[in-house]
Amino acid sequence: MDAHSRGGAEGIDPADQWVLNPQTGNYELRLEHSEGQPPTPSPHTGTTPPRGRRAARKPSSPAPAPASSAEEAPTGSRRRAAEVPGQRRRRSAEPPAQGGGGRRGAAPAAAAAGRRRGKAKDKKTRTKKALMWTGGVTAFVLLATGAVAYYLYERLDGNLSTIDIAGAGGGSGFKKDQAINILVIGTDKRTGDGNSGYGDKNSPGHADTTILLHVSKDRTNATALSIPRDLITDIPECTAKAEDGSEKKIPAQSGVRFNTSLGQMDRNPGCTMATVHKLTGVPVDHFMMVDFNAVKTLSSAIGGVEVCVEQPVKDKKSGLDLPAGTSTIEGEQALAFVRTRQAFGNKSDLSRIQTQQQFMGSMFRKMKSSDTLTSPSKLLDLADAATKALTVDSGIGSVKKLQELGMEIAKVDPKNITFATVPVLDNPAERIKATVVLDEAKAPSLFSIIQNDISLSEVEQKEKDAKNAEKEAQAALLKGPRAEPSDVRVDVYNGSGMRGGAQATIVWLQNSAGVLKSANKANAPAEVEKTTLEYAPNQADQARALADLMGLPATALKQGTADAGEREPMKLTLGRDFKGAGVPLTGPAKAPEGAMAADKQVCAK
Repeated sequence: MDAHSRGGAEGIDPADQWVLNPQTGNYELRLEHSEGQPPTPSPHTGTTPPRGRRAARKPSSPAPAPASSAEEAPTGSRRRAAEVPGQRRRRSAEPPAQGGGGRRGAAPAAAAAGRRRGKAKDKKTRTKKALMWTGGVTAFVLLATGAVAYYLYERLDGNLSTIDIAGAGGGSGFKKDQAINILVIGTDKRTGDGNSGYGDKNSPGHADTTILLHVSKDRTNATALSIPRDLITDIPECTAKAEDGSEKKIPAQSGVRFNTSLGQMDRNPGCTMATVHKLTGVPVDHFMMVDFNAVKTLSSAIGGVEVCVEQPVKDKKSGLDLPAGTSTIEGEQALAFVRTRQAFGNKSDLSRIQTQQQFMGSMFRKMKSSDTLTSPSKLLDLADAATKALTVDSGIGSVKKLQELGMEIAKVDPKNITFATVPVLDNPAERIKATVVLDEAKAPSLFSIIQNDISLSEVEQKEKDAKNAEKEAQAALLKGPRAEPSDVRVDVYNGSGMRGGAQATIVWLQNSAGVLKSANKANAPAEVEKTTLEYAPNQADQARALADLMGLPATALKQGTADAGEREPMKLTLGRDFKGAGVPLTGPAKAPEGAMAADKQVCAK
């Protein structure tokens, strides 16, 4: 009889009772039918194990192993069990010799077969052990990371501060299939340690730095428009909510600094959003507000921000101290860099805006770099610092909503993010220049570009069909000499359906393009689909010049057959494709002077 439950106690091979326990990884002694010992219950059924299967439980009281030729039974080590491979499984019908554990008379082939079967059993057991271990670890990791993720979510969510400003901006809110307009506000409010050298210690937090971030509907481009704090503008009436839920109506003001749209007279960020909407015509969906500490904590969280200066800088007022060339700054030096007025340009707020744009472009590149994105510690530090620094409106007042918004903004390639500044002029009413006013000739064109979701950067354009004979013939109209803008005569009719379109075009033509011989002929007899320019053959040079200035496509040019009189003007009829004064009707828009892409590093000077 063999040792697989087919004989009595005298037929049991002691070495055959040492079995690997997959739960512990150790070999254990299993004397299932030893003399004087009841059968060991099966862990699966609670009864005697079925034939051919060893129990997986360890005996409650160990029994001494019978003597064997190996002198002693194994002690749980795999090596000791392997010293008697022939005793693992018995296939001979001859019972073992009394008091012996060897396999006298066993055929070599049978011993070899026993060894092969023993190895197969070991392999199967080891595989089972590995699967059980891996499954256990995986389950533990999932539970652990789930708990950590929940903890982090709660922690980050608790960092955020929110303000209810529903309806302040006039926008419909953040939607994934629409353009997004976010107002980023940096206040001069002092919080935390080390900020005594900046701003007004009694300030409630004015709009010290304000950027309107427009993200295009298709997420291919974005425009970051800086609004000067010293711009003289009108602040509309707005409503601010107190902590107790009560509402306060704050009256409108005319001819005041833009930065007073926040903090002054208890105005909250909703009032700043309303002011930007009135100024630019762009509805604002949400706001994000930070103070001085945000620059320090965020720059440190990502391991510093790379900046460049043409000359060594040592500004005693701000504390900025940098050598010429490229430096990586964080903390106090980062804050000093974005706050300094004395170090660069003409030492004005406009120069500081350019410095801030350079810093933000570099910071955005660092945030999207592999160095940051592949470092869990940096990402956690950044998320923790950002949520602690941010105050947002209730519409995006959770980590989940901010994550969704961030994922939409992250779709934009940095090379297609353009920084620009609202066009302004020195205030003519001041003898000592301290404030600025809107440049009425240039600003409307820039605002219109944002309103109509047109990129300031070079975005991919669809290829034109070069083989189209009609288009080629039409394009030939643009080939030839151009007249000087001052020699162009044109009457403008509004068939666009856009109120004031003709007058706005005249203002732009005369003040920005130098076309002084232009006149507003009010509305066309009816609205038309496409803008057209009608002209005589002897006015072709004027037509080409106007087409260049206005970005008219060749298809808009309609040449007559008879020549015009000496002072006879051309006829420009604005169609529904008209997007605004100074906005090209075809091709990518050109960025205004001083615009800067986020993927370019520019040295401050």
